[in-house]
Amino acid sequence: MLDKRLEKIAGLVSGKGIAVDVGTDHAYLAAELVRSGKCSRVIASDVKEGPLASAAKTVEKFGIADKVQLALSDGLAEVNLDGVTDVIIAGMGGETIADIISAVSTERYDPENVRWILQPMTKPEYLRKMLYEYGMQITEEYAVEDGDKLYVIMVAEYNPDFRRLTEFEALYGFFAEGDELGNKYRQRESERLAKIAENLASAGKIGESVHYSALSEKMKRGADVYTVMEIYGCFDSVFPFETQEKWDNSGLLVNSGADCSKVLLTLDIDKRAVDEAELKAVDMVVSHHPVIFSPLKSISAEMPVYRLIKNDISAVCMHTNVDVSPFGTNGVILRELEKNFGFDGEPEHFNTDECGYVCTFREAVPLTDFAETLKKIFGCQCIRVSADAGAVKKVVFCSGSGGSFLAEAAASGCDAYITGDVKHDVWMDAQSLGVKLFDCGHFHTENPVIWEFRRILEEKFPRLDVEIAESSVDPCIYF
Repeated sequence: MLDKRLEKIAGLVSGKGIAVDVGTDHAYLAAELVRSGKCSRVIASDVKEGPLASAAKTVEKFGIADKVQLALSDGLAEVNLDGVTDVIIAGMGGETIADIISAVSTERYDPENVRWILQPMTKPEYLRKMLYEYGMQITEEYAVEDGDKLYVIMVAEYNPDFRRLTEFEALYGFFAEGDELGNKYRQRESERLAKIAENLASAGKIGESVHYSALSEKMKRGADVYTVMEIYGCFDSVFPFETQEKWDNSGLLVNSGADCSKVLLTLDIDKRAVDEAELKAVDMVVSHHPVIFSPLKSISAEMPVYRLIKNDISAVCMHTNVDVSPFGTNGVILRELEKNFGFDGEPEHFNTDECGYVCTFREAVPLTDFAETLKKIFGCQCIRVSADAGAVKKVVFCSGSGGSFLAEAAASGCDAYITGDVKHDVWMDAQSLGVKLFDCGHFHTENPVIWEFRRILEEKFPRLDVEIAESSVDPCIYF
């Protein structure tokens, strides 16, 4: 009566109490669980009356109406979970399954005694990730082959030791070592990701293409381990640490001595970043702003640097050596401006520190178009613009806090200056100098370099698990 997919699901049911089959359709699984003696009682639910009518016919056919309760319910909303030990959600998209689980309050059931048996038809990586967000862990995972289709089935249970998955871990899954069908599934995923990488490369999206190519490689061969100094050396070859300003403190600021298989990239190593590093069990955090800048006279337990050391997490911080690099913060902005507006002539550095560039667009750009494009480039919700601003053609920019370079920007004869953290006196000086100011924020003008960090690492080490921190976001909200 059951296909291979449902047979495997039936075999994973514990049978310790009541089982719930969400989205039961014809109730074939519920009937099998009762007829085989595995479950004395099953609740078969569906959101539509049509499938429940079909389920009623199955229950009647096998004479098990006293052991199978039919419930019209959107997910588990109308299902009584008292005594339930197994919840089966199969044949739906991964996002839908995750939504069903998240909608159920833990006050309605005992999380420690419920086994979730889940079979997503799409986006299993999303479901895996969200299960860990919900405080569960995947204890078993299988691939089932039926014809030319491969189905993923996972068992999730309560996990008091809360952790989170990286993007790669969520894709890779939790198949047992040597599981041939699990390996076949990963090979198919590898091929899918490689195709995405090819399409992105054709579209000129090189950084994203490198990322998907690296994911493809890890799906095929697994993640690998590298030394701290290998990763440090990779960055030193692109952003030489000797080029940093004398007052700066870039470099390997925390060296745990442990090898690295997972690296987290963030603009700042703050509390949120360290929380994420701990939850994802990373071995190294790479940031733009140094986690140690001024000499420390004391260290307390809540400080990020203390927590890094305590958890054996290394830290590489790259500040002004990135600002002056053609591949760094300002180099990223330069390439984005060229892609969006096109240049008339070669851009040049506008100051002796070589932080930022002066460039001339092929055509003058109206203020509104220019401002909207800057918002897209930097991913910011709003920008501050001089009250008398108009169309722009010759532009100077400096990432981060570049207000002190205004005089040098004005000396270039520019129409506009793009930077962040603009103070009141700088706005007044810009008005006097006839320069239009565009304050796009310190965070937003620097954060795009994080994707460049990822490209550099994944080109050199495609089997390194590189994660851009979800916590690397604007520390401000706007009303």
